[in-house]
Amino acid sequence: MSNHDHGCCKPHNDGIFGERTELIFAVLSGVFLLIGFLLDKFSGFSFIYILIPYLISYGFGGYYTLKEAIEEISHGRFEIDFLMLVAAIGAALLDKWAEGALLLFLFSLGHALEHLAMEKATKSIESLTKLSPKIAFRKEGEEYVEVSITDLSPGDIIKIRPNSTVSADGVLISGRSSINQAPITGESIPVDKVPVKDPDKEYSSPHEIPAKSRVYSGTINGDNSIEVKVLKKSQDSTLNRLITMVREAQEKKSPTQLLTDKFEKYYVPAVLILIILLNFAFLVVDESWQDSFYRSMAALVAASPCALAISTPSAVLSGIARAAKGGVLIKGGKPLEDLGTLRALAFDKTGTLTEGKPKLTDVILLNGLSNDEFLRKVIAIESSSNHPLAKAVVRDGKLRMNKLNGISTASNTEAIQGKGIKGKVDGEMIRIGNIELYEDVGGVPAGVKEKVQKLEREGKTVMLVQNENEFSGIIGLMDTPRKAAESTLAKLKKIGIRKMIMLTGDNQAVANAVASEIGLTHAYGSLLPEEKVERIIQLKKEENKIAMVGDGVNDAPAMANSTVGIAMGAAGSDVALETADIALMADKLEILPFAIALSRKSQQIVKQNLWISLGVVALLLPATIFGWANIGIAVVFHEGSTIVVVLNALRLLGFKDRYSNI
Repeated sequence: MSNHDHGCCKPHNDGIFGERTELIFAVLSGVFLLIGFLLDKFSGFSFIYILIPYLISYGFGGYYTLKEAIEEISHGRFEIDFLMLVAAIGAALLDKWAEGALLLFLFSLGHALEHLAMEKATKSIESLTKLSPKIAFRKEGEEYVEVSITDLSPGDIIKIRPNSTVSADGVLISGRSSINQAPITGESIPVDKVPVKDPDKEYSSPHEIPAKSRVYSGTINGDNSIEVKVLKKSQDSTLNRLITMVREAQEKKSPTQLLTDKFEKYYVPAVLILIILLNFAFLVVDESWQDSFYRSMAALVAASPCALAISTPSAVLSGIARAAKGGVLIKGGKPLEDLGTLRALAFDKTGTLTEGKPKLTDVILLNGLSNDEFLRKVIAIESSSNHPLAKAVVRDGKLRMNKLNGISTASNTEAIQGKGIKGKVDGEMIRIGNIELYEDVGGVPAGVKEKVQKLEREGKTVMLVQNENEFSGIIGLMDTPRKAAESTLAKLKKIGIRKMIMLTGDNQAVANAVASEIGLTHAYGSLLPEEKVERIIQLKKEENKIAMVGDGVNDAPAMANSTVGIAMGAAGSDVALETADIALMADKLEILPFAIALSRKSQQIVKQNLWISLGVVALLLPATIFGWANIGIAVVFHEGSTIVVVLNALRLLGFKDRYSNI
């Protein structure tokens, strides 16, 4: 049983009083119960007049219970509402009208309050749908025309007004603004956005679009007006896909929930058999059949597993809602439960633990040239190349120069495949490349070679620079670790993750260098995608459960073979959203400890709920069987435990992780 498939937990949004009809009916049931009780105790009316308010109380309290019982029986199910109805009818047959009305009053009140509480968790998730804008201002000629977002097509240009919601996924082509991306990525601080240099450029992959120029539907524009080129139809937007996946996630049950469902499948018929047997207690105990029947009705109330039915789905729903608010998409109860049990994590390197782009880390001068003079010539040569390393040297080299003016132009440049580049600057021949480049031109002195090898041992890509025939300097580049990597791994260690492994296609020296810098326990380099999968399978055997954290594109096979696949920066990648069990919407590693802590808190609350629900049944059932508790006491404890369980689950909506401050 889940919150989708039985009356105990199904909200009722129809009725004469709208959404609050069930609660109002429950209150009216209580009012007429009180009137009947007062008339019974303090008036001299005949019983027929006292019976009228009790019958009205039965009507209001039993309306939804009867409705659900009929629906269940029509599907061949005999579940909680049916059991409650039998108990109330039984009490009436025994002339225990007050107790029967009390049962229906508290049962209907408990469920009305439970539905209101559950709606809070559901609305927390459905608030995503309210983010979705309904209209956009599309450019047609020189005018902007208001259209429905469903009419937008890729390539359309739309205007986003200040402080309004972005209407579509797209690329910023005009204007600068700060955009609040919290609804999609969970980032707490607005992100500064700048237009792309070439508005007409077609992008074959989302990864080609600079993050600072990409905007998402449902995010909120800042104080400036901007123009955006639409990339996706409204139904394919990140927001729409996110809403669909969160809704699907609510339907996917956790292992605990499946176990509870299995238990209930056998438990309800067992209760019915017990109740029938208790009706014959008068044959072995000195009491009337009426007393045995009353005892069986009290036991029926005590044994109904309503709190048990709602305990896990309410916690799972609240956990998924809280995660979505923090920028984490968890696809169902199973990954939510599994994440908290993990003790080992495997990470991809590039773009996950590192920035994903090379940075100039070392400039070593060898022949007395000044820093600016050396970099001026290096930048001149590298400016003629489109190689990612050359671009990194130009970009970071300019930042290292004291004065930017006077950068020279290179002539006669020539790339030497796999070795480097050469060309002339101010009439002087400059060579930049690896040691192999100089094997044909006299080799490299031992002292210089030693410095190069030292940098290579640190996992860096090293380029040696020669002016004419004299070595003038050494450049080291590296894909540097994310700023948050070291502190995030330290937090993960603190919360009990004992094994943190890196799987990368880069060579082992690079893997070791990054691992030692940020505090990983193991690093495996030079791995092909299929070798990453083999390593994950091996680690799963060793650790029982393992998560793979990557970007969801080239890591998809490894993610699929792990217990939990976790994708970074999923807001920018359709593949990541599809492949991962858990998606960190922002490109932020530091959200991971929050996701794990939330999962553990969810598990803790599920366990507490199971203990509460089963504990109440375990105490009440013997008490009613042996006649120590009547229907009234059983009702109060039964309904009380249901409300306690739901309110306990709702605590997850306000969860704060003390390590991550999310």
